[in-house]
Amino acid sequence: MNDDAPTALTADAFGGRMPTRAGDLAVESHGIAPIPAANRFGRPVRLLTVFFAPNLTMTAVFSGTLAAGLGLGFGTGLVALIVGTVLGSIPVAYLVTWGPLTGTAQLPFARLPFRRAVVLPGVVQWVNSIAWDALVGLFGGDALAQLTGLPFWLAVAIVLLLQCAVGVLGYEVIHRVQAVMTVVTAVFFVVLTIRLLSGQSIVVADTVSGAELAGAFILFSTIALSLAISWASYASDFSRYLPSKTSRPRAFIYTLLGLTLSFGWGETLGLAAGQALTDQTTAGIRTLLGGGVLGAVALLVITLTAVSSNAMNDYSGSLALQTIGFRVRRPVSAVVVTVIAFALILWMHSGDLASKFQDVLLLIGYWIPPFVGVVVIDWWHRRRHRRSFDVLADLARPQPGWPALVAFLLGCAAAVPFMNTTVFTGPVASALHGADLAYYVGLVASALVYALLRRVTAATPIDRRSVDGAVGSDPEGEPGQG
Repeated sequence: MNDDAPTALTADAFGGRMPTRAGDLAVESHGIAPIPAANRFGRPVRLLTVFFAPNLTMTAVFSGTLAAGLGLGFGTGLVALIVGTVLGSIPVAYLVTWGPLTGTAQLPFARLPFRRAVVLPGVVQWVNSIAWDALVGLFGGDALAQLTGLPFWLAVAIVLLLQCAVGVLGYEVIHRVQAVMTVVTAVFFVVLTIRLLSGQSIVVADTVSGAELAGAFILFSTIALSLAISWASYASDFSRYLPSKTSRPRAFIYTLLGLTLSFGWGETLGLAAGQALTDQTTAGIRTLLGGGVLGAVALLVITLTAVSSNAMNDYSGSLALQTIGFRVRRPVSAVVVTVIAFALILWMHSGDLASKFQDVLLLIGYWIPPFVGVVVIDWWHRRRHRRSFDVLADLARPQPGWPALVAFLLGCAAAVPFMNTTVFTGPVASALHGADLAYYVGLVASALVYALLRRVTAATPIDRRSVDGAVGSDPEGEPGQG
């Protein structure tokens, strides 16, 4: 089968039923094919709730507790998490604005610069979705187990089953669930905040100083950044149905507010609670609220937030699997993501949660800044002097995919010396007393390399027979096809 580039997004398996209006809650079987104008609906304000509810979770709270282990007091830790959260949220808010213009999800849109090489970030994104299922589902399963007395593995299975159902139902159901959960989680966290501030001693003083303090500050800000920027590879997945005339500034602001308010609030609570929560975050919250009915309600809310948050991971993971080239219906691929996440959750729960949590959180995100660097530079090239955007037309134009792949790999490689995890600490991070600058280095390196390679290849005549992923250039068909 020849590779006709537009069919890379329009194969039958990648289409299917789409919601046609707000409140259309039937199953969305549609996959990565661009959304036509007739199926566009909604207002940008819905981006506030879809990026608020899934992030005000125990994952954010637990991330905040990591500051105590790094030696940071409340004031220093608060500044670090605010800086990291804002810096991590800005790229996501920017990428969200592409959805209304293109009608395309984030990773499928990356076929434009990567062409067939999109398989690599596609696989990583798929694994990334599974890992986030584990990071969030861990606390949801623990909460349900404490609430009902069920074995942990069974409680996790129930949480994953519920989130899979929402992910399978698709885009509009996810938006509606997050709108409801925004109210539920906001009320719960108001109560939690009041109880915490009225009865919990907050550690203000830093326990490290000098270079160690600087290193800990940067590392904690990077942890906060990694939470927010993790949505960058998902961003336009949840804005692709918005009308093409949607205000881009409003889409940007609502997304930025949703991310910064939710992550900032949750991490600040974890930071304030400090050692009172540590590894026993879910049990600690129940105890903090005094047990009883209020404690039981807390466990129920924690369970529900895990379900609503992970439904989005399953949804985006299903789109990633299609982008790789597997022509399976989106609901089927959502189930696959959920099943694999179950095993990862059981491993993380087996002991030493803090180290495993931090390592998984950082490791699954190091690839995202290099990815963002490539797609943003490519977008700027394509958007010059253009008011409209036709993804399929651009995909049909011959363009080599190797510059994007090279820039992506070099960006990832450049970040390695700056990484700091318990699995591996780069020499630069060690010299900087644990400061993790890998995210920043990866973004800048990939953007610079791709900008240079894009300029070089644009000045070179393209041999259509040698273009990676161009029209008619792949006699072996799409990856995953056989």
